[in-house]
Amino acid sequence: MAVKIRLARRGRKKAAMFDIVVADSRSPRDGRFIEKIGTYNPQTNPATINFDGDKAFDWIMKGAQPTDTVRAMLSYRGVLYRKHLQLGVIKGAISQETADQRYTDWKEQKDAKIEGKRTNLGNAKEEARQQRLAAETKVKEARAEALRQKQAAALAATAPAAEGGATDAEAPAATTEEAGA
Repeated sequence: MAVKIRLARRGRKKAAMFDIVVADSRSPRDGRFIEKIGTYNPQTNPATINFDGDKAFDWIMKGAQPTDTVRAMLSYRGVLYRKHLQLGVIKGAISQETADQRYTDWKEQKDAKIEGKRTNLGNAKEEARQQRLAAETKVKEARAEALRQKQAAALAATAPAAEGGATDAEAPAATTEEAGA
């Protein structure tokens, strides 16, 4: 029986989520499986990959073959690197302590890199929001200034008319009624 580690689709239309499962290669994609070892959500940035690394490592060591996508995920999370180190221990090339130390160092660097990407994405998003807010404020101030100029021009146009029509007794009363209304 050929065992594969592959993705099983779930979720609604155009919002796919996947389970990472260990299944017989003859069973259907979303059908029967031996064990579910995690989930994968490609909708987030960066994609969310949650799986039990120890179970995946055990299955890899037993000979389960990952599909291309799952192989990339296992490599991203260090399971294939751990297998590589463990094969070195089995062959006697390195000790178990050395292999564990190398894997721990690699894992810390990888986690820092992932966290850095999340931080950079968050900072870029915040910076873009600040730029949009600044542009919106600039447009708002330009509109307010244009409105002030328009009102000043209208006020200046009515002021000379009021000064020129000061000889009529009814003209000042009419302009004050218009200004109050």
